[in-house]
Amino acid sequence: MPIDPTQALVATRSAIGVSSWVAPGLAGRAFGLDVLGNPQAPYLARLFGIRDLALGVGVQRTTGDARRLWLTLGVACDLADAAAGVLSGRDGSLPKVSAALVTGTAVVAAGLGVAALQQGG
Repeated sequence: MPIDPTQALVATRSAIGVSSWVAPGLAGRAFGLDVLGNPQAPYLARLFGIRDLALGVGVQRTTGDARRLWLTLGVACDLADAAAGVLSGRDGSLPKVSAALVTGTAVVAAGLGVAALQQGG
């Protein structure tokens, strides 16, 4: 049975969004981030988490042109997240493993968004 990219994207965004909001330390550690060394990390995780959750709900609750807009905005955010991961890996502000994890996650999400758009949203 083929995977529905729209539903996979909504599920992924929801899981990451909720976990980043509810348990920001745990979510940060899952990506190899130094949560204990950065007391601002939970705040930033929650900002990211609510954005991801909102993008997922936007896709889930709309159809047609509105859904395509939400998917397009999500792809734009994911590509920016991937670029941020690459830049942070290059400048050393993230360890290489963490940079790879956040970049890879963003690229997968962008791919799911593009696939969903190709299926008509």
